[in-house]
Amino acid sequence: MKEQKYPGIHVYNVVAGFKSSRLKHSITPFRFELPDGTEHRIATIRQAHRERVGSSVHYHYVVKTREERYFHIVFDSEKLRWHLVQEFDAELLFNE
Repeated sequence: MKEQKYPGIHVYNVVAGFKSSRLKHSITPFRFELPDGTEHRIATIRQAHRERVGSSVHYHYVVKTREERYFHIVFDSEKLRWHLVQEFDAELLFNE
């Protein structure tokens, strides 16, 4: 993942230590801050999947914020960093 193309972001998240009905994902993001300082609280995780990239695992999340904006964010398990892939419109996700 190129750092210039996918800027680093700050993410407040929980890493599950055991299986729980309250946490659906092993890593659950709750809010994030973009490089320009804007902060977004996550209302819903719309999609999530893992992808092996070399010796690393990338955790991909498509999230809906409380402001009803949609973002694709990724956690890189090797670098222990979060990145913003893109912000997109709901029409791309729901085909409305």
